Amino acid sequence: MPGAGASRKQIARTLNAAYADGLLSEDTFSHRLDQLLDARLVDPFRLIGDLNLRTAGDGWRATLVNAVVASVRRLRSPGPAAVLLALDWDGGQSELLLGRHQSCDVVLSDPQVSRRHARLFFRDGSWLLQDLRSTNGTRVNGVRVGRCEVRPGDRLVLGNEQLKID
Repeated sequence: MPGAGASRKQIARTLNAAYADGLLSEDTFSHRLDQLLDARLVDPFRLIGDLNLRTAGDGWRATLVNAVVASVRRLRSPGPAAVLLALDWDGGQSELLLGRHQSCDVVLSDPQVSRRHARLFFRDGSWLLQDLRSTNGTRVNGVRVGRCEVRPGDRLVLGNEQLKID
């Protein structure tokens, strides 16, 4: 099981390597890093999907970036992409509401997502997910759930939205 924030750390390393090799300007690097660190929902494809390094020359950076980008592209197809759901594992935030309504903490635009679909709450060092009697249900790692613990790397499906816990 990957650790908390592992996917974001890998994306940050990829951005850093791409910047070091001149693929990103300082402004673009800074903007993408801000998106990675500040957003609750992170689309890896938007941040690093356009990067490609040549494997000739300095090797390790190119290998790192190309491996991460390839894995992001595999996630992207077929079907909808998994977006990272960045959770605070230190307990700084104790509850998040997920749904289609604008008052939710995590707003998902898919019409198959209920207005108030599910809630995440932090208890005793763990995040727990509770489906709020949504019309189409909530799945964790392919299993429909009412209430369960979620861990880094778990895949949530709400309607047609796919989220990966990070």
